[in-house]
This record gives sequence, structure tokens and C-alpha cells, in this order.
Amino acid sequence: MANELKYGDRIHLQNAYNDWAGGYLDTNGHSTDGGAKYGVSTAESSARGAGTGTWEILSAAGKATGTTVASGDLIYLRNLYGGDGGYLDTNGHASSDQKTVGGKFNVSTSKDKDRAPGTGRWRIFAQTSTPGDQSIRPGDVIHLWNTYSENGGFLETNGHGPTGGKYDVCTNAYYNRAQNVAGWKLHRA
Repeated sequence: MANELKYGDRIHLQNAYNDWAGGYLDTNGHSTDGGAKYGVSTAESSARGAGTGTWEILSAAGKATGTTVASGDLIYLRNLYGGDGGYLDTNGHASSDQKTVGGKFNVSTSKDKDRAPGTGRWRIFAQTSTPGDQSIRPGDVIHLWNTYSENGGFLETNGHGPTGGKYDVCTNAYYNRAQNVAGWKLHRA
């Protein structure tokens, strides 16, 4: 089939919070975290700025560009802001408020695929797809689990974002802490 997600594809990720009103995964402003490039939050639009909400999916296990992405694969997500907005990365701890509901790590981008072992690697899990052949397709709902320290947590929205953003993004120990905050719908960019 031609509709499967492939390594090298460019995507937008829409958050499921509040019946898909959680915004689109986005880089927003410079990060002050050590080794980081940009802060990560969600935005109302997948195109808040040129490339800020666009992510290229790359294999973290050596699969070739053009190979189909399967549920359970280990991936990197590279942001395309300015041609290279960095790799989605866990960096530092979640805020005190986020920790009260299972928050683990802050999320930003890094110039390196793995700023530290596993910080930029994410395991992608689809809830389901049609047909049920393990491939992931645009429109599928996914969860992203970070591999830092063998358990970096699930990517989620949690709290209000920075100026120009909608919600802050962190990782959490729970895959669905509340109202589908860790669900993300894939759209082709």
C-alpha cells in the first residue's frame, strides 16, 4: 500500500487532549536547558512558524529511508524549523506541578540525535491501523515513549505553554494520565 508512513516522511502531530484541541507539536523559543536548541510545546496550528510544527521521522535502529514505519519501532523526530530545529529530546526534569501527576522529564530539541544515551530516541506505538499489518498510517493515533534511562516516559501535554504556544510538553510515567493527553494523531506535512 502507498499510504503507510515511511522513514524520511514529514509529519505533523496533533494532540488528543480535550477532543483533539491539544494543539500541534511545535518548537517555540530558545531553550535554556543544557545542550538544548528549542523549547517544545503545542501550538494552535501545525504551521505557527515556518517548519516549527513539521517533524521528519528517522529510524533509530538503522532502517533505510523509504522503509515502512511499524508500531513498536525506535525512532528519532527531527524538527524542520530553520532547516534543522533539532531532535525531539528529554532534557531536565518535569516541573513541580507536572511531577504531582506523574511528570518525568522536560522536552526540548537538541542538535544531537541523542544528547545523552536515549534522550532523543522514542518508541512509536499505534493504537490500531487498517489493515492490521503493524504498519503506521496518517490518521493513526500513536503514543511516543522515550528510552532515556530505559524509561523516559510518554510524550504528553501538561500545563500552559509559552507565549505563542498552547500547552507545555513533558513526559509522564502514565500513557493516558487524563483526557488523552498522551495521544497524538499523525498527519502528513
